[in-house]
Amino acid sequence: MNIIKITFFISLTISLIVSCNSHSSKKIEEKAISNVKYAKGFDILKTANETKLIIKTPYPGATEDVVYTIVSEESSDKNTIQVPLNAIVVTSSTHVPALELLGVENKLVGFPNTDFVSSIKTRKLIDENTVKELGHPEHINTETLLDLNPDLVMGFSINSNNKMFTTIEKIGIQVLLNGDWLESTPIGRAEWIKVYGVLFNKEKEADSIFNKIKNNYLEAKEIAKKSKNKPSIICGGLYKDIWYLPAGNSFEATFLKDANTNYLWKDSEGEGSLSLNIENVFEKGKDADIWISPGFYPTLNDLEKGNLIGSKMKAFHNKTIYSYNNTTGEKGGIWYFELSPIRPDLVLKDLIKIAHPELLPEYEFTFYKKLN
Repeated sequence: MNIIKITFFISLTISLIVSCNSHSSKKIEEKAISNVKYAKGFDILKTANETKLIIKTPYPGATEDVVYTIVSEESSDKNTIQVPLNAIVVTSSTHVPALELLGVENKLVGFPNTDFVSSIKTRKLIDENTVKELGHPEHINTETLLDLNPDLVMGFSINSNNKMFTTIEKIGIQVLLNGDWLESTPIGRAEWIKVYGVLFNKEKEADSIFNKIKNNYLEAKEIAKKSKNKPSIICGGLYKDIWYLPAGNSFEATFLKDANTNYLWKDSEGEGSLSLNIENVFEKGKDADIWISPGFYPTLNDLEKGNLIGSKMKAFHNKTIYSYNNTTGEKGGIWYFELSPIRPDLVLKDLIKIAHPELLPEYEFTFYKKLN
């Protein structure tokens, strides 16, 4: 009988310990607060004692998160990042506007193919040779990179086997893969400015900037709803007899939906682009009211020469074709590619101005221009 009582007591004690530990663990988890609301590809978890930066989509198809502990003192652990960063290299022009918005563009020390950069403050730093040229984006000059000795290289990759970034890590420079381009919503992509906020101890500033951009976007979306007219839209253009245009669940299709337009391929599946037969596109889109992003054509005359079937469309004859490719920086970089990811509010306003000009009579285009 005593043995039974003792056994019962031990079992009960173990059960209570496990239960307490479980509740204790749950409480610790509950204390980790996230302020990431729209982005799916990263998270920032804060407790009273530490901050974790979690990159969920470092590349397409990633199955494991990359977790960094943010520290204020130097650490030999490769999964820690000491902040604030004093020197950074970024590898896409889309990374540059976030630095400028946070006022830390002077922390940028190198960039591959600097001609791609159009942002005014950073362009000045490049011209002054403060930001060094690092060569081709896929083959960064590692000797120059070693001389610069940045705290971090921010890159992007299409898979888990990026030899260039592996080489950079082997020479002792930390790499963080930015997956903002994999976000499926414009606001979600803009929220990645919070990653830069963590890296430069500018979290409050990043939150404030993001909230302003988000609110501007949502306000513009509400303005678009005021129009009872929903113009039909065709997008994209030809490349080697194939017409490429946004799929129905793509980033671009979301913009067109929020601008209160009737994108003719809105019901198609996928989040990327569609590759379609030119005759099928013409049959469906020939009477579209507006044509967005027809390709690299400065004028209607150039478009007619490069896309003969497109010149037979209603939008061509009505001169309602708009392109972002003709708004470029000092060295020819396309401004839309650089700035639009972090300023979706400006893209949406451009599209509303195109589709419903009466709703934004004083607004001037940031990216798009009408082909003449």
